[in-house]
Amino acid sequence: MADLRDLGLSEYEASAYRALLRTGPATAKELSEESGVPMGRIYDVLGSIESQHLVRSQAASRPKKYVAVEPDTALDRLLEDRKRELREKADQYEAVVDELEADLRTPSEPEEGFWTAALGPDDSLDLLLERIDAADDSVRLVAGFESTSFEVADTTSRIVDHLEDALERGVDVSVLISQELSSNIPEAVNERYVAVLAEHPGYEVRIGPTVEGNVTIVDDAEVCLEVTNPVEPDESFAMIDLHDSTFAADVYEVFAETWTDAATLD
Repeated sequence: MADLRDLGLSEYEASAYRALLRTGPATAKELSEESGVPMGRIYDVLGSIESQHLVRSQAASRPKKYVAVEPDTALDRLLEDRKRELREKADQYEAVVDELEADLRTPSEPEEGFWTAALGPDDSLDLLLERIDAADDSVRLVAGFESTSFEVADTTSRIVDHLEDALERGVDVSVLISQELSSNIPEAVNERYVAVLAEHPGYEVRIGPTVEGNVTIVDDAEVCLEVTNPVEPDESFAMIDLHDSTFAADVYEVFAETWTDAATLD
């Protein structure tokens, strides 16, 4: 059940305001008796809710009397105060992030042969997107087959967003897809690629007749390799990210040969 405390009032403040709605104009002593707020606290409580423009006081009367602001007005003021606090908090968090970005150092490159793996489609996709975000020079994405573990439209949309960010950073993006996969891509997916990526000078996509596997080469130094489920070959089992320049060079050599023979996608 909603309560005035949900909008930032203390228990005593909420009790005092509700009591004023019942009593009408009242002195501090009368309000203390009606609300249950101790006399030792009632003036502080009244001062607080008056500063929030929830009550008005009649200073000319002796003793001073207080009256509650209409509930609709009071609630609007409380809501606006909470919204302002949230905006200020969001600004504070953004300032902290900006400061930390300048303060935190870029992590050292992993040693040669270092690798990590993610199991399952969700974590596998997250790992791939993370590595695309880490690219400085190039992303070479090879898509040989469609995995039934991923929802094509949603997965494509997320990948496109991250590839777009990479292009804006000056990263060259090359996408090589198989003829079979290109024939099965939904029209809405094609439109998304065309609308966001196709006209960018750092982006190119080609179609090859003999493209196999789903592999991504990042900065020609690391390879993200999708591993299929040995029991269900059309499902994704894991994603392996391998930092090994020698292995990456071998993978790139195969990519380059296939890329040269592939047809440019209009």
